[in-house]
Amino acid sequence: MTIIRPNRPAPVGAEAVPDSHGLNLYRADPALAALLPLYLPRDLLDHLAPHLDRLGGLAGGRLADLATTADVNPPVLQMRTRRGEDSQSIDYHPAYREMERVAFGEYGLAALSHRGGVLDWPKPMPAAAKYAITYLFVQAEFGLCCPVSMTDSLTRTLRKFGAPDLIDRYLPALTSQDLDDLYQGAMFMTEQGAGSDISNTAVTAAPNADGSWALTGDKWFCSNADAELAMVLARPEGAPAGIKGVSLFLLPRTLPDGTANRYRIVRLKEKLGTRSMASGEIRLEGATAWMIGEPGAGMRQMADMVNNSRLSNGVRAAGMMRKAVTEALYIAHRRIAFGTPIVALPLMRRQLAKMLVRAEQARSMVFQTAEALRRSDAGEPGAYALLRILTPLLKFRACRDARVVTGDAMEVRGGCGYIEDFPDARLVRDAHLGSIWEGTSNIVALDVLRAAQREGSLEALEAHLAELRAATPDPLPHLEDASARAFALARHAGGEGGPVLARQAGTALYNVASATAMAWEAAIAGQPERRHLAAMVLAHRVLPRDPLAASEQDIPDALLPDPGPA
Repeated sequence: MTIIRPNRPAPVGAEAVPDSHGLNLYRADPALAALLPLYLPRDLLDHLAPHLDRLGGLAGGRLADLATTADVNPPVLQMRTRRGEDSQSIDYHPAYREMERVAFGEYGLAALSHRGGVLDWPKPMPAAAKYAITYLFVQAEFGLCCPVSMTDSLTRTLRKFGAPDLIDRYLPALTSQDLDDLYQGAMFMTEQGAGSDISNTAVTAAPNADGSWALTGDKWFCSNADAELAMVLARPEGAPAGIKGVSLFLLPRTLPDGTANRYRIVRLKEKLGTRSMASGEIRLEGATAWMIGEPGAGMRQMADMVNNSRLSNGVRAAGMMRKAVTEALYIAHRRIAFGTPIVALPLMRRQLAKMLVRAEQARSMVFQTAEALRRSDAGEPGAYALLRILTPLLKFRACRDARVVTGDAMEVRGGCGYIEDFPDARLVRDAHLGSIWEGTSNIVALDVLRAAQREGSLEALEAHLAELRAATPDPLPHLEDASARAFALARHAGGEGGPVLARQAGTALYNVASATAMAWEAAIAGQPERRHLAAMVLAHRVLPRDPLAASEQDIPDALLPDPGPA
């Protein structure tokens, strides 16, 4: 057990309040640099290292300031010009526009998976590179990462299913790093009666003589409401009821002849979090759009964009958890109470370790899923099935864990954490988004079972984890048995046990998968602390234990390092 020796006088006044502003968030997180060689080619990692270091400095300083300013100066919908003309526009604070320049411009986050040249790298980068950059960026700003993700995802879906003329027309603008030329993307799915139940889609599509379609109806929750392009679900005239009657359409804000398309932003939403980014209600009034892919296959094709967005949601949740942990560790090493830094207090050490476990689980699952995406896009056998189950597992569990971790980090800071001067309150507000957008927790947990039933994903995940265990010297005790029980539960949930077990089964799979990945990473990267964290996942989130039994657990100092500068 850690021995507490009260001998340090507590500072008074402002000196008693730790403030991490200006901390380089890449250098404060050496575990990230240690893990990246496992998931990125060495030449690409060497090229990206200085860019990651620079972004770490921005995220802990200038970007954090811009995000704070944009959060308290949300976008404003202007309905008319000062001359009385109907001409809608959304005004954004200059702080938001500057963050757009960094994300879309300097770092090319919406482009780097689709073309070479971003950050002077000659080829498109793998998903792990994109998500490593996103992981750092989101530690400063969450709201803007939604438009970035939707632009990237729309581009992916357009390239996969769109007609060649549409790809040729819009791909250069979607992947531009010049903000004057950039087209941002959005996804307009939700209706008042068709949230998670897409089969209730009521927006209609009527054919035009030129092969385009006229969309009519209301979309209830449209983020990045003034995006230049949006993927929209609608039901063509004469199409059957239900999900098989829904098709996917590409909706431009401005038509090719330069005229405004026929739809209106009715109002912007007042949101708990992501206040910097505009979400609104949209009324389609015969708006021109082009069908993407096959008629009646709208949800299947939109699922490609949704799943990419779900993966991005998991990445953002992981990044926010890491920011919360960094803040908590920074405070714990500097806040003096009862004559000692609070990091030495046993209950605080336990609380910090519990936060760290959740954050590191998510980080490992992010990179495991990114690698599955790379392999799937390369056409490797079995990789798509693995990706199909890892994505909802990450989205389901990491987004829920982020709500816990950010709340606990607020508590570490105490009363200062509850006020908006520090980042904790905004982290808590933003963290609640992930488990709602792109599918609530129930919907995404059910998607884990759907992937198992339709794609053979359970067998793909089982084989993948067996490979990781085989490549891990000195495997964790009880891990193989716990994994077998988790897969048995998932099969039972997909059979006679029924969907009521979906969340329990998804949580079990996530925990054994992340523990397996963390133990493998610990061995390959030479990080014994990571193995300790993997063992904690097993002990506290998987294996049975008596909640009334007295137990003592010493938390090694190496697990709770000071993230501040040396």
